[in-house]
Amino acid sequence: MVHKKYSRRQILLAASACLVVMGILTFYLWHLTENIRLGYAVGRDQSAKQRLEKDIQSLKAEREALSSPERIEKIAREKLGLGDMRDDQIVYEDRK
Repeated sequence: MVHKKYSRRQILLAASACLVVMGILTFYLWHLTENIRLGYAVGRDQSAKQRLEKDIQSLKAEREALSSPERIEKIAREKLGLGDMRDDQIVYEDRK
C-alpha cells in the first residue's frame, strides 16, 4: 500500500479550514448560550416587574385607606382633641 504525501501547503490549508470551522462553531454556540441566558434574564425581570406592580397596587390601596376623610376626622377628634368650628372662629375676608 502506497501512502500519498501531502504538501506543506495542503496541510496548512486543511488546518486553516479546521480552525475556521471551529471558530464558526464556537461563535454559534456562544450565540445560542447568550440568547438562552438573556431569555432567562428577561423572564426574571418580567416576574420582578409583576411583583412590583402588585406592590404598587397594594400601596395605592393602603394610601387611599389611610387618607380617607372619615379616618382623618376620627384621628383629629380622638387623638388631637379637635372639634367642630364655632361661629366666632370663622373670619370672612372681603375681596374687592
